[in-house]
Amino acid sequence: MERINQTSSVSEFILLGLSSRPEDQKPLFVLFLIVYLITITGNLLIILAICFNPHLQTPMYFFLSFLSLTDICFTTSVVPKMLVNFLSEKKTISYAGCLTQMYFLYAFGNSDSCLLAVMAFDCYVAICDPFYYGTTMSHHRCVLLVAFSCSFPHLHSLLHTLLLNRLTFCDSNVIHHFLCDLSPVLKLSCSSIFVNEIVLITEGPIVLVTPFLCIAFSYIRILITILKIPSTSGKRKAFSTCGSHLTVVTLFYGILSSMLNPFIYSLRNKDLKQGLRKLMSKRS
Repeated sequence: MERINQTSSVSEFILLGLSSRPEDQKPLFVLFLIVYLITITGNLLIILAICFNPHLQTPMYFFLSFLSLTDICFTTSVVPKMLVNFLSEKKTISYAGCLTQMYFLYAFGNSDSCLLAVMAFDCYVAICDPFYYGTTMSHHRCVLLVAFSCSFPHLHSLLHTLLLNRLTFCDSNVIHHFLCDLSPVLKLSCSSIFVNEIVLITEGPIVLVTPFLCIAFSYIRILITILKIPSTSGKRKAFSTCGSHLTVVTLFYGILSSMLNPFIYSLRNKDLKQGLRKLMSKRS
């Protein structure tokens, strides 16, 4: 905290939010509260179903459980503060709180994309190299893939947070956003942001683009392999292996999919449906 106080004369930021109209605040509060509760409940049920069902102890569901966990953490880093601000006249966030929110926002958001890339690789091995699937996707390798997918984004986020902490904010403290995002916060700095911009231009694209390229490459190879399968039933079975993941990837790069992930996997996957039924029957 001493470091923060020495480098900034701004003790808090004002988040303008989604709407400045007072009559919109309570409906927005109800809407985002429902979305948040559905996101937490749905993803938590997936984690519990995978943990307590021996039939779901496979690499795909192992990765899915961590994807659900990061979705919970990502949503929790943003929505609770939004809910508080919807019901507050003074929509503020402390300087330390802003940096903390930004850190977890980028850490968990990029962990999502890395885990989706790992899951795409898992689909690629299952379809394109099924005879060596057990060896390639061993438990030890799966753990290493998850560890990398979760640790590397945290290092990326820590770098940008530390670079932001060295800046001075001494004029406006109004953020034209509903959360502490990097770009609008940088615009408020009254000191040089040259280093921050250089790192954004050089390091940023690597973290953002690399998972997408891995996913694209995996699905190109998967598509080529599926087209070579002679029977229609074989093609349908191969596609069903990665259909849910492909849907989630499409939504992830289109809209926020944290709330939709549980429904996509549970509606399209018989094993997960059965696992959820068993979990609910145990609780009842």
